[in-house]
Amino acid sequence: MIPLFILEFACLMNFSSKPFLALAPMAGITDSAFRLICRENGADLVYSEMANVSALYHRSAKTLELLKFSQAERPYIIQLFGKEPKHFTYAAQLLSKKGAPQINYRNPKRQLGFQPPDGLDINFGCPAKKVFNNGSGLALWLQPKLAQKIIRSVVQSTRLPVSIKTRIGLEIPERLRQTKNILDLPDFLKSLKINELGLSSIMLHGRTYKQGFTGPINYQAILRAKQYFSGTILANGNIKTPKIAEQTLKETQAQGLGIATGAYGQPEIFKLIKKRLDLTKPDPKLFTESQDKNRQGRKLLLNFLDQKITLALRHAHYVDLLKPTKGIIQFRKHLLWYFKGLPDIKKLYPLLTQVQTFSQVKSALAQIKKTMIKQKNFINGEKSIG
Repeated sequence: MIPLFILEFACLMNFSSKPFLALAPMAGITDSAFRLICRENGADLVYSEMANVSALYHRSAKTLELLKFSQAERPYIIQLFGKEPKHFTYAAQLLSKKGAPQINYRNPKRQLGFQPPDGLDINFGCPAKKVFNNGSGLALWLQPKLAQKIIRSVVQSTRLPVSIKTRIGLEIPERLRQTKNILDLPDFLKSLKINELGLSSIMLHGRTYKQGFTGPINYQAILRAKQYFSGTILANGNIKTPKIAEQTLKETQAQGLGIATGAYGQPEIFKLIKKRLDLTKPDPKLFTESQDKNRQGRKLLLNFLDQKITLALRHAHYVDLLKPTKGIIQFRKHLLWYFKGLPDIKKLYPLLTQVQTFSQVKSALAQIKKTMIKQKNFINGEKSIG
């Protein structure tokens, strides 16, 4: 019997009439703590960091630990990468039957065993040299038969929904060129016979391999993908404000969005997007821009600062429970993102980049608030949320 949460997830992916918002997978970023704070702030589903199927095949405890999650994060998708079909088969069977480790944030020391995720995703879009040069990620575009075999190996090894994440084009390195200089998305999808593989969805990053994570998003390329894939399409790339999210949905006609760097320091972006799209009732506590800056600007900025501090503390608390040894040190980058854009914040960065414990985070944030309130130019500071 298929668990209820998997049926609910399948319905969300395939039959939802409203655009749904996903926290996209990001290596070194989308750990359990970040996924949870995003779910609490409006994300409809969340993805894990990339998990190496070869590491799972060779019984890497560290890789399994990377996939640890809590029930509150569901729907939760685990993203896999690699190049060996038999390793994908093993990983899919392992995660479908045994699952990934559980964490209970109310009692982290309690052993909860393992549970399966709500879906599996295959990475066909990572442009990182280490991944690409190993023949994984976007490099699999150059071997469509292998890519097809990998997808089939996962689909046939699980009852969970299977999806892929990829890009809109690959500029072929000169050493690998034969007849073409570039492959575009239709080339890849047609070579896979994509609709015959049993995939539930595709997340499309609207940039090419050469663009990496900079440059304009090609909305039309994402829109054209509908001609080749009949399942759910999520648009991804540079969605950093609610205004851009609205534009992306309009231009691509995608059924959902994959939010990545747009959630850096603002996990509340999911709520803000829903508010702009009128998918939920407005939350009066959310920061909104005011035309009357002289009268209300300072109050709004103080509310905004309080909101950021509250989110950062809650996030830090989860990190401290998830990774009690080095978690707060790894969390420093998130602290910088939370307060990026506030007036003269760079002068206070040393406070944030030296914290090692949760209590030090609390002290640093209290000092930041105290310092910000005293600044005469605080009212002139702005942080764009679209």
